[in-house]
Amino acid sequence: MALILNEEQQLLKESADGFFAEKAPISQLRELRDSRSETGFSEALWNEMAEMGFAGLLVDEDNGGTDFGVMGAGIVAEAMGRTLSASPYLASGVISASVIKAAASDAQKANLLPAIASGEKIIALAIDENAHHRPESTALKATADGDGYVLSGMKTFVCDGHVADAYLVLARTSGAPGDTSGLSVFLVEKGAGGLIVDRTVMTDSRNWAKLTFEGVRVGADALVGPLDGAFDAIEPALDRARIIVAAELLGIAQECLDRTVEYLRERKQFGTVIGSFQGLQHRASHLFSEIEVTRSAVLKAMQAADTGGDVRWFASLAKAKACKTAELATNEAIQMHGGIGMTDEFDIGFFIKRARILQTFLGDFNYHADRFAACSSY
Repeated sequence: MALILNEEQQLLKESADGFFAEKAPISQLRELRDSRSETGFSEALWNEMAEMGFAGLLVDEDNGGTDFGVMGAGIVAEAMGRTLSASPYLASGVISASVIKAAASDAQKANLLPAIASGEKIIALAIDENAHHRPESTALKATADGDGYVLSGMKTFVCDGHVADAYLVLARTSGAPGDTSGLSVFLVEKGAGGLIVDRTVMTDSRNWAKLTFEGVRVGADALVGPLDGAFDAIEPALDRARIIVAAELLGIAQECLDRTVEYLRERKQFGTVIGSFQGLQHRASHLFSEIEVTRSAVLKAMQAADTGGDVRWFASLAKAKACKTAELATNEAIQMHGGIGMTDEFDIGFFIKRARILQTFLGDFNYHADRFAACSSY
């Protein structure tokens, strides 16, 4: 399959690029940061995104979505990366929608997916418990109690957890931390007794949360997917989300290159445009090449995810490569902007902050390089 967008996908790209450039420029993120917004995103923007169908790209049409697949969701994520648009898109429209589609019952899908697609409900996945992404290390316990379960433990770095209406919580129902078996997912509503939500503002000015479960009681109908078999059920959904995160990193890298090249063409030193310096030309050319390789990896991963089958190899390749390229792009952008690249006056510094968060989200370079090697039988 050719690594290019078809006509329908190209139209979506043009629509998304235009939408976010107009409705959610970096100045909006700066304003949200400076005003210390309680939500961390514009609710009006989120409603408009839902009206555009962006919140339901991974939701099937029967449940109110557009069913554009990972390719469509990745195209939108890349556009968001270029303007650093803040919204619950990744948390709810991508990750939670993917997990629900992969593991939930038909009744649960009918109840949750239309609300996600319309933007009416924000759902966040609570999966990690320390600084590193290791779902199998889950220690939060869900103990059977009568006709339900009692959850006790802690989750951290929950994307948009401070504004979520409900949480998909990965809990251990048997076994010990480190086991991939014995894990289950439960739907916990906001405001549940014993649930404490602590907001965390990250370096990229986005909002995450730490969740503490002090004997949170849920009914048997809160179980999403198989008991003790959640890892295998949600891992393919997480891979699709990782590919879309890689697409956002690609957007960040591309925007860094475009802004840097424009700056090199305008900035003069001793009366000479610095873009004429061969050393800087070589660095920009190298970055361009790395971005194009990354684009191929991300496009192939998105195509593979929509085709079906095991996408672990493709997902880890795309995420690992996107992590390294975004790191290179943001570093080079700041360095080639010189001293002003480190100042808050220029927007270029916002990109490195967002990139560093996404690089660790759902597995950093080391996690996916190791996983890629394992999938390749090394």
